[in-house]
Amino acid sequence: MSGRHTTELVIFIILFVVVSGMGFVAARWRRPSTMQSLDEWGLGGRSFGSWITWFLVGGDLYTAYTFVAVPALVFGAGAAGFYAVPYTIVVYPLVFLVLIRLWSVSHVHGFVTPADFVRARFGSSTLALLVAITGIVATMPYIALQLVGIQATLEAMGVKGHWPLIIAFAILAAYTYQSGLRAPALIAFVKDALIYIVIIVAVLYIPHKLGGWSHIFGAAQAKFDKTPVATDGTLLSHNNQLNYAMLALGSALALFLYPHSVTGVLASKNRNVIKRNMAALPAYSFLLGLIALLGFMAIAGGVKPVTGANGKPDGNTIVPLLFDHVFPSWFAGVAYAAIGIGALVPAAIMSIAAANLFTRNIYKEYFRRDASDAEEATVSKLASLVVKVGAVLAILLLDPQFSIDLQLIGGVIILQTLPSVALGLITRWFHRGGLVAGWVAGMAAGMWMLYRIPNPTNGHKHFGGSAYALSDIGIDTKMTVYVGAIALAVNLVVAVIASVVLKAAKAADGVDVTRTEDYLADEGDPKVVRGTREVEEGLAT
Repeated sequence: MSGRHTTELVIFIILFVVVSGMGFVAARWRRPSTMQSLDEWGLGGRSFGSWITWFLVGGDLYTAYTFVAVPALVFGAGAAGFYAVPYTIVVYPLVFLVLIRLWSVSHVHGFVTPADFVRARFGSSTLALLVAITGIVATMPYIALQLVGIQATLEAMGVKGHWPLIIAFAILAAYTYQSGLRAPALIAFVKDALIYIVIIVAVLYIPHKLGGWSHIFGAAQAKFDKTPVATDGTLLSHNNQLNYAMLALGSALALFLYPHSVTGVLASKNRNVIKRNMAALPAYSFLLGLIALLGFMAIAGGVKPVTGANGKPDGNTIVPLLFDHVFPSWFAGVAYAAIGIGALVPAAIMSIAAANLFTRNIYKEYFRRDASDAEEATVSKLASLVVKVGAVLAILLLDPQFSIDLQLIGGVIILQTLPSVALGLITRWFHRGGLVAGWVAGMAAGMWMLYRIPNPTNGHKHFGGSAYALSDIGIDTKMTVYVGAIALAVNLVVAVIASVVLKAAKAADGVDVTRTEDYLADEGDPKVVRGTREVEEGLAT
């Protein structure tokens, strides 16, 4: 290891240790009388104000993987990689009203997961189970991809092997187990501050060092002019514009269906906190646009990705390598720490959210209906450890590129919960059987299309992306469409038709134990008096 890399690694370790210490101290931050409940361990006591929620939700949605994968996609494909910018802009107006309704009804009934809401709204344990399993399956590769970000950073510093990765996630597991959601909430302050500093310095310093923006875009266009893929370039082509728009919209619809996004929202103390954050969080989209430009900077800087264990270039290393090439060693260490710490916050929230789904909607529903609050908290803590171990194993046993493909699949999967979760917050028109049928049809259609998509870059014949070629179904065009949007359309059509048929046949439907006023309740509202026990009694009848 060179002296430069030694300096980078020392700074990285120092900042990592400081943040890890904050994770353990977080157990004493806003400490309640007991942490033995999911309200406290998994939702931080539902007491976070505007600033904490801003950093928590922002730290949850803008991850280490975003830091390395978005520029890597821009580096490899050009303009298509900027789809992440419009989708993080349009998502907040789309979910503004839906999320405050979810917060209110969850506050009234003590819901911890989106599957809790579905269980009460549609009176169906089967539908709730499908939503819970979907959330866990979609979240697992997302957690694994945080490891991809850390691993790419370690490789850029010349650190080989998986042992540093295992140590990092062992520490993460320990302080998450002890402090719950308070740990990532506290760490998010440092994480976001570091990322803002690094990106602002990068967009001011790197273009100056590389000869200006004109040279950067010129170098990028020159590279894409030589690529054999017609859709690559600094501008979108006719063939990928439709997929770009559909992917942006589908990703926006999916973002707040992920369990970890819901967890950050439910931890807020009132509706106004959510309203303020939905209005302010688009500021992160500006930051994301700057992050995406790092891909073009890497092209102009002549960055060559590290060759992975599979013998192929690892595009995820281009941002760490760019920092290594242009920054002084001490600031490169700070930048690497920003990426590494940027993995800890979302990984912790995601593991907590997945564990809560298992505890509330699988363990308690099917194994221990009379589980106490303390037992729920203990089971969720243990489940969060299992989730982290699974994420580490995914990185150790699978090709990291395959893990990235799994994340694309995750977006398609989580979209299939939109009718029951998002639309369920607006209307109770759907029949529970119709929603189950829609989920099955949408999931089947999505998996069928994903299976038929190859990835010529890494040689995978199946599950190689989320852009489905229309020529595959006999249409004479080179255009592609986003699988998630098509699968969701199938889901909705089947759900509507099945609901009409089941209602006409007077098939038994579930009991909705929520009330209209529950969706408008706020902090301190006298209507906020009912808990999960009343919900369970209503479902039992």
